[in-house]
Amino acid sequence: MVKLGNEVLRRVVFSNLGVEDKDVIVGPGIGEDAAIVRVGDKYLVMHTDPITGAVEDIGWFAINIVANDIAVRGIKPRWFLLTLLLPGDVDEVGIARIMSDVNRALLELGGSLVGGHTEYAPGIDRVIAVTTAVGVGERYVTTSGARVGDVILVTKYVAMEGTAILANDFSDLLEGRGVPKEVIERARGFTRYISVVKEALAIADLVHAMHDATEGGLLQGLLEVAEASGVRLRVSIDDVPILPETRTIFDALGLDPLRSLSSGMLIAAVPRSLLPIAQERLDKVGIKYSVIGEVVKGEPAVELVRNGKVVGEVSGFIEDQVMRLWQTRYGERGNKTVGTLLKK
Repeated sequence: MVKLGNEVLRRVVFSNLGVEDKDVIVGPGIGEDAAIVRVGDKYLVMHTDPITGAVEDIGWFAINIVANDIAVRGIKPRWFLLTLLLPGDVDEVGIARIMSDVNRALLELGGSLVGGHTEYAPGIDRVIAVTTAVGVGERYVTTSGARVGDVILVTKYVAMEGTAILANDFSDLLEGRGVPKEVIERARGFTRYISVVKEALAIADLVHAMHDATEGGLLQGLLEVAEASGVRLRVSIDDVPILPETRTIFDALGLDPLRSLSSGMLIAAVPRSLLPIAQERLDKVGIKYSVIGEVVKGEPAVELVRNGKVVGEVSGFIEDQVMRLWQTRYGERGNKTVGTLLKK
């Protein structure tokens, strides 16, 4: 599956939202992936997402992908509901495998599965897992809070998720283009790093905005922060952290890692005066981070800087390059965010 474009969302989806409710603090919006609702003196945060794939690891991904969007609100993901739609060839052993991975993810996050639905669905050829995550807190963070003067901090490395997908689903193509097998094997393990929960919760009280870089990659995530906040981001391409495996694999396929799936890379707009505290906290929890830019005045867009000079500008909507390649090869069997789960 591929996200709808922003204009389609505005015309068709955001215009059909039922009655207005004064307790809805943040509803559907570009870049705002989790809803925020006032309940008494607290805030309830909710998010739902589908994952499509084979039995292996889908339970782990189904929990972690939605947990990220609660955590970037600065609130711990606490309760989960899971709907599993199964093809007829998944037996009890397969269901047990999925639920074991769900349980493993929940234990890592300290969350609880509180409901859902499981059934066999005629006509599908792989598992579909739709997960809702919920959390509650006394304060919240939005994508739209970035302010002029903030610095842009990111965690981990760009396109780790996209790298893992390419290593898993395009290993034959990569080997044919000279990528060593040991590089491909290391890259397959990058899916272990798709969670941003630890780092998001560590700095939530310091930041003005947070976002998870998913489909469309780092650049799409930055654009969503810029558009939601009504600001301009100036970003140094030279400072974006990238692993050697990612560079090797993306170069071999002629793809841009800045425009490719990057779950696990947290984007945060941090007040400059609080940056040392944020860095200290990330060091304490063992999370790699990089400062890649700043928030400036101007029309919402992302300015790209190389060697200290502006070399380009990005605006609008970015088509994810890994997803485009995946769909070119596998057609209508496309997947939401985790192509690594799709076994041939």
